[in-house]
Amino acid sequence: MSTNKISSAFPDNFLWGAASAAYQVEGAHNVDGKGPSIWDDFSHQPGTTHEGTNGDVAADHYHRFKEDVALMAEMGMQSYRFSISWPRLFPSGRGTVNKAGVKFYSDLIDELIKYGIKPMITLYHWDLPQALQDIGGWESRETVEAFEQYAALCYQEFGDRVSLWSTFNETLIFIGMGYFTGAHPPGLSDPKRGIQACHHVFIAHAKAVKTFREYQHQQRIPQNGQIGFVNVMQPHEPITDKPEDIAACKMADDLLTHWLYDPVLKGEYPSHILNITQLTWGVPVFSLEDDDLLKNNICDFIGVNYYKREWIAANPDISNTKINTTGNKGSGQEFGFKGLFKFVRNPKSTYTDWDWEIYPEGLCVGMQRLKERYGDIPFYITENGLGAKDPIIDGEIVDQPRIDYLSSHTDAAESAIKQGIDLRGYYPWSFIDLLSWLNGYQKQYGFVYVDRENNLQRKRKKSFFWYQEVIESNGAKR
Repeated sequence: MSTNKISSAFPDNFLWGAASAAYQVEGAHNVDGKGPSIWDDFSHQPGTTHEGTNGDVAADHYHRFKEDVALMAEMGMQSYRFSISWPRLFPSGRGTVNKAGVKFYSDLIDELIKYGIKPMITLYHWDLPQALQDIGGWESRETVEAFEQYAALCYQEFGDRVSLWSTFNETLIFIGMGYFTGAHPPGLSDPKRGIQACHHVFIAHAKAVKTFREYQHQQRIPQNGQIGFVNVMQPHEPITDKPEDIAACKMADDLLTHWLYDPVLKGEYPSHILNITQLTWGVPVFSLEDDDLLKNNICDFIGVNYYKREWIAANPDISNTKINTTGNKGSGQEFGFKGLFKFVRNPKSTYTDWDWEIYPEGLCVGMQRLKERYGDIPFYITENGLGAKDPIIDGEIVDQPRIDYLSSHTDAAESAIKQGIDLRGYYPWSFIDLLSWLNGYQKQYGFVYVDRENNLQRKRKKSFFWYQEVIESNGAKR
């Protein structure tokens, strides 16, 4: 852990926050007119999640948001990144607006502002309205148009008070695990359908950016307002210097990084990968306006979700898309796609109980690599944290490993600033213990513990008080 310092390299206007997502924290899955999402449906199917856990109640943030915001204020949070539940606003994905849903988010925003906490809204954190999945989900252009309508409603209702927005969270995960590995809804393993769905996500993003700027021009959103895109940042390294491992690592970069960053920061796909997908599967299919939409609607910033680095090896023979969801260290198998690449463990590295490598320097390395490819773009670290089974000792949640993890990663963030990275905020995952999509409530990330045996009582962890000092000192004490 770092020693206390008098000052830090973090600028005075740096935003110290924390993050969450609607499905994982809100609960109230069927109250006040909310419609079902794909996760409401998927998590109720046998065998899809750890011990059948779901977001029906989650942390019940929907009913307890004032209590939660007061805790945010006590900790000193300057910003709160949260997502809006699309089916809470449009129960059928489009058409009739649910006024009770609009009121909930309006009240949440007002409560944050009352305490001087700056909202950062994520429009899509994976909970697609089930009604839209029933007509094809992200494979359908109708969903693209519905997302544009949904984004416009959010700008109209909340844009006067919210200046930081992002469209999508982690396309790599909700498309990759939804359409390639089948672990997330809609539970498919079909690259052709997945690539087309991914393309529609980028078009929906571009349309939402275009609408955002129209609202900004009309002065319905602050002129200093910004809209971005949130991606996984996962630096890759070849496990050896063998040509086949280096080639596999380059392929991992192209497919898992460049394919997902290029469309929102360059307005186009990596041409050589696009040629491969179109020759192999005939996708993505472009509509006439798609090229111009991508080119003319580059986002204002990039949000990076950083948890780990991956070591890459050539993969002539293994196809495995299962991951460690038990929290038993070493129980995960090598993840990989035959003929492309696989993720392998480095015996010299340190790993979490979920087999994620702990490598703080990757936070700085990853942003430097992105800067080299895309120029001097603004960054927000929109997620970063340690998933663990936190020990309770004499009634205190002693999550020292989380403090050590976050301390080392804020060191890396400060190093990035010193090296010229335009880093504007840090949002650890997560403010409060919430539902892990596949791991249930056994995998904890929060500064605030939720006692599921005692009426969801909130309890401050040791990390709560640590982060309080970090914020108060603008990163000097950590």
